[in-house]
Amino acid sequence: MRALVRFPIAALASLGWLAGCGSAGIDFGQVQLIEAPATPGSETPNLALGLDGKLYLSWIEPQGDGHALRFATWLGAEWSAPGTVAAGQDWVVNWADFPSLAAAGDSLAAHWLVKSGEGYAYEVRVALSRDGGATWGAALCPHRDETKTEHGFVTLVPHDTGEFGIVWLDGRKMADTPPGPMTLRHAVLRPDGTLEAESEIDGQVCDCCSTDAARTADGATLVVYRDRSDAEVRDISVTRLEGSSWSAPRTLHADEWTIPGCPVNGPAVSAHGDRVAAAWFTAARDEPQVQVAFSPDAGRTFETPLRIDQGHPLGRVDVVLLDDGSAFVSWIEETPKGALITVRRARPGAALESMIVARTAVGRSSGCPRMARLGDRIMVAWTDTGPPSRILTAAVALGPESKP
Repeated sequence: MRALVRFPIAALASLGWLAGCGSAGIDFGQVQLIEAPATPGSETPNLALGLDGKLYLSWIEPQGDGHALRFATWLGAEWSAPGTVAAGQDWVVNWADFPSLAAAGDSLAAHWLVKSGEGYAYEVRVALSRDGGATWGAALCPHRDETKTEHGFVTLVPHDTGEFGIVWLDGRKMADTPPGPMTLRHAVLRPDGTLEAESEIDGQVCDCCSTDAARTADGATLVVYRDRSDAEVRDISVTRLEGSSWSAPRTLHADEWTIPGCPVNGPAVSAHGDRVAAAWFTAARDEPQVQVAFSPDAGRTFETPLRIDQGHPLGRVDVVLLDDGSAFVSWIEETPKGALITVRRARPGAALESMIVARTAVGRSSGCPRMARLGDRIMVAWTDTGPPSRILTAAVALGPESKP
């Protein structure tokens, strides 16, 4: 049995797990450090909340001369014993482009990356389970171009029909002469394990920033990603899939960040009913910022964004929208004493209380902390760089204003 370890914030700070609170009057309550069932050397955790309310933790861990994609289910007080989705020796293991799992009842989908050639040539693999992860079907490739180029930064979108949308960055045009741009594409994984409806969403996007998506109350899939203009402006764009048609991509907010290279720093989005919250990092005009913007109409329009960082953010954001219309945003903040995983609550028009969840490393090996809402807690997962690296998880209690 993996005990759930409860610590007050001060005790965690003394142990080095937490750096303390970021603002006076904080009402988050206790932080619970929870043992994760991952072996030493594990990295790139991800969290997924199923449509039925079940929470899943996934990660990569070393296995022999290769790697395995492992997962566990939250049992209410601890994580379950881990299961295995797949394993192999030709995988791409990358701090920014990491596997995911999505759940629609007992139907689970998971993705990972495998090498297909030299350099940055790699492909996406997706597997489907119809029995809650007890068994997994054969690995499928959602892109059919067969070019030896980069394919990754996947977002899996569960539907209540049991199918899954798959969104990814696709480098097939880079095989052209002269090389073309990175694109954003979409396909559908059907409940019977077949792949259909591969299509292009945007014909020119930033090369290696993560994507994210959320389902809204009107049944649309809302996708956010870092776009790229001919003038090298790399702001966040948003598009909606309504039925079988994607809306024309549009800029979420005109930061006008002009940078002649990919910042490897994608956006995040969360929806609850018709309300949406999107968070992202920008360094426009050489001023790094983490921003959050709210939408009252399922992502059709967004309000003026709020800056919520503490002055020196590295980005790597995530966001969770709550029942009361507020949102929790996480990011990594750099300080003279190191990097901190920071969480702040915001609501339309106001940035509210913040706290520091844990110390982490400044470098890329610390990866991208992930969050998920589970009842009256926010679950957080991240990579402790060690050595050896390991997966850490914690539960942050919601304050009274944030509870349903």
